[in-house]
Amino acid sequence: MMKKSVVSALSALILTGIVLTGCKDTEPSVFSLETAAQPEPSNGPVSFWVATDLHYLDKALEDGGEAFQTYVNGGDGKMLPYSDELTEAFVHDIRQKKPEFVILSGDLTNNGEAGSHKELTKKLKQVEASGTSVYVIPGNHDLNNPWARSFKNDKQLKSEHITDKDFPRLYGDFGYNEAISRDQNSLSYVVNAAPGLWLLMLDSNQYHNNEKYGFPQTDGRLLPETLSWIEDCVQEAARQHASIITVMHHNLLSHTSMPVSGFKLNNSQESLKRLRKNGLNLVLSGHIHMQDIRRDPGAITGDSSSGLLTVYDIATSAMAVNPHQYGEMTFDPASRAVTYKTSAVNVEGWAAANGIEDANLLHFKTYAEQTFARNSYNKALERLQDAPFTEDQKASMAEVMSRLNVNYFAGTAGSVLEEIKAMPGYKLWENMEGGFMPGYIRSMAREQGWSKVSLEIILTRH
Repeated sequence: MMKKSVVSALSALILTGIVLTGCKDTEPSVFSLETAAQPEPSNGPVSFWVATDLHYLDKALEDGGEAFQTYVNGGDGKMLPYSDELTEAFVHDIRQKKPEFVILSGDLTNNGEAGSHKELTKKLKQVEASGTSVYVIPGNHDLNNPWARSFKNDKQLKSEHITDKDFPRLYGDFGYNEAISRDQNSLSYVVNAAPGLWLLMLDSNQYHNNEKYGFPQTDGRLLPETLSWIEDCVQEAARQHASIITVMHHNLLSHTSMPVSGFKLNNSQESLKRLRKNGLNLVLSGHIHMQDIRRDPGAITGDSSSGLLTVYDIATSAMAVNPHQYGEMTFDPASRAVTYKTSAVNVEGWAAANGIEDANLLHFKTYAEQTFARNSYNKALERLQDAPFTEDQKASMAEVMSRLNVNYFAGTAGSVLEEIKAMPGYKLWENMEGGFMPGYIRSMAREQGWSKVSLEIILTRH
């Protein structure tokens, strides 16, 4: 088992619960293969996981009171009341299945609370103590966030948050101390995660103006300097005969047909061009909270003789949101083949193993799905309040929304489309014109033609 040395509100689709400048104290971007932790040789495929958008909230920051319940009920479907238990169950899964390493691609905390970051690092230390390495990057919620809050009785109270300078020190043992190279202009780094496999961990966030704005900036980009640094990393990987997987919080490609901004990189076209130029054909992202896999449309529809490299972007759904899943992956150093499939956190198994008596945790899969479905149903009814339909018609339409949304976030909408389209409420949605909700229903019901929950590709050789 490979071990690391221990060295020291634009989210329109999901805010309703139903829909969807660099760090100045970094090391110079020289390559330090001699001092970086080196993985031991492997005789076969390496197993690893990717998870994103944990939105972990330290239990000490909420008392379950009125203010917290109001916050949860008005939120975007995150399972915050069981945030700690869900994270503990994830750690339990890791210790049981023992992947070689785990990637966490941002939004590690609810709103960048210092207490949440510190408690999460304690759990990650347990993961590494069990023999599994952890590599992290921040998300748009994690740094300089003026929305950091604790909850007491009927009040929200400002909470201490961490900065971009705090982050690499706090998470040093989870990627930064083992980096082969770090970008001087962001919190990006590259690490040798397995024999023949490097992880290009990119900081796509914009957090330097959060305090001035009074809210966390949601949209992302890759700095020109970071794009140039990427080329240096690729050249060094070629000399080491290593393949590269790119990781970032924001999406490289569009994962919805809805006309919304803030999910895909602001400079996605330039970034895609650079990645393709450097032979980087697999991106792991998050941010949008729903499960989806996309290929670059230009490579799909273009002339096959053009030689365009097909680039894949896997957006793993938020661990904090139903169905509370992550991606199980493998890498074969001989063939450079990578596989990906989703897997749900086994909260029930963790609860049973620890003598937990809370029925919600012992039957978590059912509880979480019903909670998400009910929230989706109620929000749809709110949207239909003034619509010219009977109460029975509204109920049918809300049921369509609920069932479709549950599967959409899980990446399994295609498996239930025929059944849902036969429901009376679907035709009513389909015949509505204008408004966000009918468009959202149509976007969820679009056929994609390939799996959103599994993939097998060959990484480009460098």
